Amino acid sequence: MYTSNLNNLILNSDSYKTSHWVQYPSGSEYLSSYIEARKGDYDVVFFGLQAFIKEYLSTPITHQDIDEAEMVIQAHGLTFNRAGWERLVDKHGGYLPLRIEAIPEGSIVPVSNVVCQVINTDPEFYWLPSYIETALLRAIWYPSTVASVSHYCKSIIRQALEKSADNTESLIFRLHDFGSRGASSQESVALGSLAHLVNFAGTDSMTALVAASRWYQMDKDMPAFSIPAAEHSTMTAWGRDGETAAFANMIEQFGGEGKSFSVVSDSYDLWNAIDNIWGGSLKDDVKNMGGTLVIRPDSGDPAKVVREALERLAVKFGTTVNRKGYKVLPDYVRIIQGDGISPQSLSKTIDVVMKAGFSAENVTFGMGGGLLQQVNRDTMSWAMKASAISINGIWKDIYKDPITSRSKRSKKGRLALVKNKSKQLKTIKFDDLPADANNLLREVYVDGKLFIDDSLTIIRERAGW
Repeated sequence: MYTSNLNNLILNSDSYKTSHWVQYPSGSEYLSSYIEARKGDYDVVFFGLQAFIKEYLSTPITHQDIDEAEMVIQAHGLTFNRAGWERLVDKHGGYLPLRIEAIPEGSIVPVSNVVCQVINTDPEFYWLPSYIETALLRAIWYPSTVASVSHYCKSIIRQALEKSADNTESLIFRLHDFGSRGASSQESVALGSLAHLVNFAGTDSMTALVAASRWYQMDKDMPAFSIPAAEHSTMTAWGRDGETAAFANMIEQFGGEGKSFSVVSDSYDLWNAIDNIWGGSLKDDVKNMGGTLVIRPDSGDPAKVVREALERLAVKFGTTVNRKGYKVLPDYVRIIQGDGISPQSLSKTIDVVMKAGFSAENVTFGMGGGLLQQVNRDTMSWAMKASAISINGIWKDIYKDPITSRSKRSKKGRLALVKNKSKQLKTIKFDDLPADANNLLREVYVDGKLFIDDSLTIIRERAGW
């Protein structure tokens, strides 16, 4: 029986791809394919290609990989292009003879524009651009979708702070990643949580910190931060009658000048916790500890719960009115809502809070499944399609245009991305590129070599950090 290697790039594809090399027309030499998000509610924040190249395309394919792949694929009932893969190893040292062009990571692009384009550099391997579709498209759609959702949430929070707070200095800490345990795999956490950090600097996904160092040159600088926080087990371990003591212990352990800590407070009765414990028996301790208590509701309708929590805290601790005319709790008490948060519920909660007269600066959000897991390829209709082929030295456009679904119509020709005279991004044919125009697609990978190695810091700046 064969043993399988998850790092075998030949097996990192869909089964039907193994039979495609004999399906192209005779004389095929070059195939050009592109990736786009065809539609969606968010602008695209492009991210993740560099991680994929470093992790999967920087190690050459070997004869051992070919032997293993042949065993698996033939036992699977399919044909295997052994001669083609052996030629790739012998002629190119196992590195893929491809040119991958893409927009700079962190770029913000409207949907329905090319963000990545792939073409083979050796005519013997006309079948290769489409062979890597499975791995390459997945490597781009997931982190780019998470980065896009996160960026959309950032725009909502920014607008709220601009309207209701004296400044927006805290913006990069207003959406915290709670998604590590809810993601489908550790690699999903690495890519998705890191994509969130393109926009924000708060996470509880430590895997993202490792990923930043591994793929985006953040081995010296810390890209994100967190604070000590309670979970239900550390509170309920004290028993219902010991909740006050549990809360007091949090102040003792983590209070202090300039310090912040979060305490989940809905183990039994959130309103009792606010009215009678935080705002009652422990009120003076909270006021005098020198740091910031962040109370965390963790159940119920986010908008209703956050609004009522703010109103009750305002009764107990008072508020001031900022220059924008909105109420602000004392610096030593805030709220973080980390349950049931999606782009939609976040927006609704902020609206409710502000309509109640409170500044958005009173609340921080934590997003878990809504950030890392409740997205799929259809969220932004991602696709990779072949758009041009060279046969016997002649290029021709190829495309799909299903009569049953015009939304799946694909683009034609080798493509370029440019800014038009109105400074709007537009996808055009490369052959139509004006001499003075700047093609925003740049070479990232050619024949096994990575040409662009951006740091997370640079990517953040592109995304409007």
